[in-house]
Amino acid sequence: MIEVVNPATEEVIGTLTEATPADVDTVVAAAKTAFPAWSETSPAERVKAVRAIIDGLRDRATELAAAMTREMGTPLTFSQKVQVANPIAIAEGIADVVEQGYFEPEEIGNSLVFREPVGVVAAITPWNFPLQQMVAKVVPALAAGNTVVLKPSELAPTTADLLAEIVRSATPADVFQVVHGTGPVVGEALAGHLDVDMVSFTGSTKAGRRVSAVAAETVKRVALELGGKSACIVLDDADLGRAVKIAVANSFMNNGQACSAWTRLLVPADRHDEAVELAAQAVKKYASADPGEPTTRIGPAVSAAQRDRVVGYIRTGIEEGATLAAGGPEAPLDKGFYVTPTVFGNVTTEMTIAQEEIFGPVLSVMPYADEDDAVRIANSTIYGLAGGVFSADTDRALRIARRLRTGQVDINAGAFNTSAPFGGYRQSGNGREFGRFGLDEFCEVKSVQR
Repeated sequence: MIEVVNPATEEVIGTLTEATPADVDTVVAAAKTAFPAWSETSPAERVKAVRAIIDGLRDRATELAAAMTREMGTPLTFSQKVQVANPIAIAEGIADVVEQGYFEPEEIGNSLVFREPVGVVAAITPWNFPLQQMVAKVVPALAAGNTVVLKPSELAPTTADLLAEIVRSATPADVFQVVHGTGPVVGEALAGHLDVDMVSFTGSTKAGRRVSAVAAETVKRVALELGGKSACIVLDDADLGRAVKIAVANSFMNNGQACSAWTRLLVPADRHDEAVELAAQAVKKYASADPGEPTTRIGPAVSAAQRDRVVGYIRTGIEEGATLAAGGPEAPLDKGFYVTPTVFGNVTTEMTIAQEEIFGPVLSVMPYADEDDAVRIANSTIYGLAGGVFSADTDRALRIARRLRTGQVDINAGAFNTSAPFGGYRQSGNGREFGRFGLDEFCEVKSVQR
């Protein structure tokens, strides 16, 4: 049995029975049996199912938001406006692409090129954006004609069970399965299973390496969305006050537990101290509080282990000589797995907090000498998931964005697009999610010559 804990109160709110490898065999067998019939349904029928899932998400939006706030501590307002709204938009984008003729065969010379389902898909998802990551895998996989076995994070099981009820009401029996448990047991059993044709995984880079290694034994397709250490570059012509305010909000979103967060703020060296002071002032609006209150901006870490991990990084930052400008390792509240929102200045590329993913409310302000130096610093980690550029000259910002080795870049806080491709370079993973790019991941391509 696995205990489910409310991170804001430290109270046990439920228990979960961990599946065994034998349980994995059972659900995979059911998904394999259901695959032929589901794969032969028309795109129109599958879109109808996706539209029904969207309706279910809307109908149960309040319940889903409350579950995520209770299970993993994300502030309720963020749950409502992002954690539920984004998955709905992602699913709508998938449905739209299919209805626009995505599965129509393409003519290339004397060939017809068809997109067909991969088979049985194992979707292994994280706790930080539980509904979004489940929907970003499950919906396009089903829309492409695959059957799906979902292994959600054991830290957010209620959200997964609510989604399961919605999906099962819209699809035939056994097309969609859920199996609860930990990565080392259930995740590995799925990744290595002979009858699983693809693994779509979102999580840490370390865990992603393991998934790839296990899956390689059966040469199955693997799509990975992993960690990040994203940089926000503020150019010398930008509005520094606006850029810092937005960067702090981005870094601290979802309690700092976002793989795409801008955790490194790169500023001109001659404005470093000003930027640090602006960030320290902005942090004052992020007081740790009950995530169930609509005014709360930042809640707890998801678990005691995650809290301790983040606090350890804060201590390391101090020990390695970064300037502590706000926050620190002390707990802000007596109860709950809270971390004090923290800002460091004078962070250099060789420091641990500049290289490793902290996954908590910790922002590193880093000075740069010129544009080339800014790009060098931004590209100096093993990751490449996201980033930002601020400039009064959008053409200049675009030139910098093109030089960043990362999967997505926002210029002057461009809005998040749930139909544009999302994914990383290097050890931030491979493959893409959302829209037609997300559908591509779950399709085989067949050419027929005439």
